Amino acid sequence: MTMIILCLSFIFFAVALYLEGIWIRVMRYLRIGEAIKDYGPQEHKKKRGTPGMGGIVVFLLAPVMAYSAYYCDLSGAREMFYIWSFPLMAGLVGLTDDILKCARKSSEGLASLQKLLLQTAVSSLWVYMIRGRGIYVIPSFMPPLTIGAPLLVFICVGALNAVNVTDGLDGLAGSAIAVSLLSMFLWADNQAAIISAAFGLSAILAFLWHNANPAMVFMGDVGSHFWGGLLVSLCMANRSLIFIIPTTFIFGIELVTSAVQIAAIRGFGRKVFRMSPLHHHFELAGMKEPTIVSRFTLAHLVGAVAAIILIKTVLGGGLRNV
Repeated sequence: MTMIILCLSFIFFAVALYLEGIWIRVMRYLRIGEAIKDYGPQEHKKKRGTPGMGGIVVFLLAPVMAYSAYYCDLSGAREMFYIWSFPLMAGLVGLTDDILKCARKSSEGLASLQKLLLQTAVSSLWVYMIRGRGIYVIPSFMPPLTIGAPLLVFICVGALNAVNVTDGLDGLAGSAIAVSLLSMFLWADNQAAIISAAFGLSAILAFLWHNANPAMVFMGDVGSHFWGGLLVSLCMANRSLIFIIPTTFIFGIELVTSAVQIAAIRGFGRKVFRMSPLHHHFELAGMKEPTIVSRFTLAHLVGAVAAIILIKTVLGGGLRNV
């Protein structure tokens, strides 16, 4: 079975790599490029006009990836539906935001409250859809639905925003997502999750081929929302919701530092960091973009390794020999 998964993953890597290149050429032909925030680092101004919405490729390929596995008798369609439905719904929220930005030729799409409401709505709908499977914090513990459902919605919304704020440097979010999916492929014990993590990894590596510094395409909100949703749904498929913490290690740090910065400015009129999210703080401190990406990816790797160690030593299972 492992060979079949690897062969299918390679096929989707090649397809995604090719389609991403076509998407870049189409966006350039239509002269549709990313608008850069005026209040961001000045160095980023030179990136203005780079094609965006690169995540649209995997967003469109995801159903094909999921159901090709089903038709190869590798997993059930229902389980695949549970895993891929949330990334697709979340991706729609991001796509809406991206389309508004393109239409306005601005870096501002949905208002913050509008985006939050839509994220909460799709998260709540997905939690309602999967409620019958149970919401497991760890494989041996499932809290009452009245506690588990709000907790899962909160984590879903947090993950979508965490990946979104991390997507600010060439290759940063994509590299961290690749580490997360690789770790999930190693420790997952749910067949559908193993296949989905393999397919997701092949797709994000294809995207990184074009997104590495200097980026030829940006992920866009459609991509960051899609990948954030997939990380949550894979943890849920393995009945190990707690491992969203180490699996999204660097994403969580980026989100928390952004929240701390906002709270400090609004509450005390002072900044804790030179700029948030945290990667911009290091940029303004003089660190080069590739250096930040490599060090943040290494830091994220520590979190992913911690997830594997926790599963094996604390829970006594979940790490497969591959």
